[in-house]
Amino acid sequence: MLTRVNDLDTHFTLCGEGEPVVLLHGWGTSAESLGGIAKALEDQFRVFAIDLPGFGWTPPPPVTWGTREYAAHVEAFMESKGIAFANLLGHSFGGRIALALAAQNPHGVRRLVLVASAGIRANLRPRYYLKIGAAKLAKRVFSCPIWGRLGERILSMVHRRVGSRDYRNAGQMRRTLVRVVNEDLRDILSSVQAPTLIIWGDRDLEVSRSSMEIIAGGIRGSQLEIMEGAGHFPFVDMPERFGKLVRDFLCRGGR
Repeated sequence: MLTRVNDLDTHFTLCGEGEPVVLLHGWGTSAESLGGIAKALEDQFRVFAIDLPGFGWTPPPPVTWGTREYAAHVEAFMESKGIAFANLLGHSFGGRIALALAAQNPHGVRRLVLVASAGIRANLRPRYYLKIGAAKLAKRVFSCPIWGRLGERILSMVHRRVGSRDYRNAGQMRRTLVRVVNEDLRDILSSVQAPTLIIWGDRDLEVSRSSMEIIAGGIRGSQLEIMEGAGHFPFVDMPERFGKLVRDFLCRGGR
């Protein structure tokens, strides 16, 4: 399905009936990646899964966006569907967006589920800054037209050596990726009022346990659930346990 939001044709899926749940996927994936979660909830909830701008069938934003621009887009999507408040579930990058939306519009979020959520910037080692400095220097030198295709090949090699997998594959979304991964959201955690469930797999190689503990410590009354044996996609690794955790949490009475 398509709906026009902020001049972007935003693709989404819809299933089930009942109280609304909005699913937000991680970087480099799409609403399709959360299909198992939607199926687990559709018997009790009306489940929306959005292709965020730049992913799936939704075109990229017209300019470089940060987390708050994505959160505003999701909020506008909810308004376009007549959703006054909803439960939010965000995975990884989607968790970052869900956090921002819950902080800036506390009355619009009933319950919040964060799955291996991004949003806490790690303490970076000096080696990281050396690599970034080398990459910036290489770009300054080898972007000059006099280098031609040789310069392009050298820059491509530098990106492969220095950049993460997401960075290498980001294409036209690279500037947005750089912007969002450098945003630290710990200052907004205390503004989140919705009851919050945080789920993390102890084999997650993308997001650290310490980041999850910072989020849990910053959101008053939040619950941190560690899924032993699960990785960065606990809803894929352990779908039944994950589905029960989320259903039980969303079905609790009150806010």
